[in-house]
Amino acid sequence: MHLLATHIVESGSSPSRLSDYACGIFPQLVSRKSVKKAIKSGAIRVNELVSTTAYWVQANDEIQLFDLEQQAPKNYDLALEVVYEDEDLAVVNKPAGIVVSGNQFRTITNTLASNLTPSSLPDALPWPKPTHRLDQATSGLLLIAKTASARVHLGRQFEDKSIRKKYRAICIGQVPESGRITESIGDKSAFTRYELVSKSLSIKNKTLSLVSLYPETGRTHQLRIHLSNLGYPILGDSLYGSEGLILKRKGLFLAAVALQFQHPRTEQPMAIEIPHPSKFDKLLEREQAMWEKWQSGQLD
Repeated sequence: MHLLATHIVESGSSPSRLSDYACGIFPQLVSRKSVKKAIKSGAIRVNELVSTTAYWVQANDEIQLFDLEQQAPKNYDLALEVVYEDEDLAVVNKPAGIVVSGNQFRTITNTLASNLTPSSLPDALPWPKPTHRLDQATSGLLLIAKTASARVHLGRQFEDKSIRKKYRAICIGQVPESGRITESIGDKSAFTRYELVSKSLSIKNKTLSLVSLYPETGRTHQLRIHLSNLGYPILGDSLYGSEGLILKRKGLFLAAVALQFQHPRTEQPMAIEIPHPSKFDKLLEREQAMWEKWQSGQLD
């Protein structure tokens, strides 16, 4: 448990319940709902004691705001590509093969403190925190909150689906020029839009398609399931891929390459984009070259 801020109730303050009085005294809590949630969870305390929303605030009461996460992340020393950073947030390029968070030591969360500059804003988090997840096997853009208000604001944008994401993938097969997948996942609606970028011929896979993917919902493994069920599994997908066509030891050819969102403090639109990993182009070029050699009889 980490103490974030304290507030002393001044003499002469009008009598009010804690749930009313605490609104506006902590910049980390940006709404009445967040104040009530903090009181009920024990994150807001009065004179170091857990209180209730109905408690009547008294003069000279010390109201404290705690971060209830028990332990600071351990420092996993791994250099990350920081694509964007300011006082409120950061965007990093997550390497494939590393989980975002969890009980493991080798997580992105454990790398953030050594890669990012601490925020100087009043509601700075004790350590930077990811606002969403990417699969362990997926690389690409990961949005990080550095303040409590940024965490709440960005979380709300994810909930109302106003954050736009773009992925690049190599799929096995000749993917159509464009389309929209509307197949439910686990009895929940799921929507993915796709566009063909280019294609290469392959001896083993016949055709490989480089595609852009635009998830409109955020179901677990949505892109991998949707493309597999459509008949074009993502190359390297050992979970949903085609047996015998999985490219071993090369990883999953899926990367998050673009994010569009509203800045949590300035409310300005943000658009951040990176190229897909170079291994995508290298593989497509190699497969095409091998196919051409085979077609011309230069390969047995």
